[in-house]
Amino acid sequence: MDEFESYVRARSAALARTAYLLTGDVQHAEDLLQETLTRVADRWPALVRKGDPDPFVRKVMYHRAVDTWRRRRARPELTTDDAARPELHAAGDDAETVVRRLVLRDALARLTARQRAVLVLRFYGDHTEAQTAEILGCSVNTVKSQTRHALGRLRDLAPELLETFATAGRAETS
Repeated sequence: MDEFESYVRARSAALARTAYLLTGDVQHAEDLLQETLTRVADRWPALVRKGDPDPFVRKVMYHRAVDTWRRRRARPELTTDDAARPELHAAGDDAETVVRRLVLRDALARLTARQRAVLVLRFYGDHTEAQTAEILGCSVNTVKSQTRHALGRLRDLAPELLETFATAGRAETS
């Protein structure tokens, strides 16, 4: 279990950011991370024997997030408490970058759960379409269509982010 504790110490900040991006809420992100790590702890020895545990940890997190979205009918309110939010920007970020990130966060919160998961996996997690499909348990075509719909919706919700997704959108629609 010492290896597990070391892993959690080393990866908890990155996993917390991912959980926050998936949920849009600090408390839900903390719950998601705790549930994920609890499930992973039970399988830790087998995961370490197989090699890198990160892919399995991410897969558990994304599946738990989708399961939670399916159970929850009402959308959670996003917190505006900056002190409670995981650090999503570097210390040297300028005001324009911070504003863009806040606009992106708010726009992501207005997407469907599946669309948000696809965008977080593809563009924050830097996964391929095939990897994203495997993590979410769907087809590559579903990932492609959800990405296309999500990027289109983001363009409508936050046209000022068009530059951010211009390259991604061209790659997805071609």
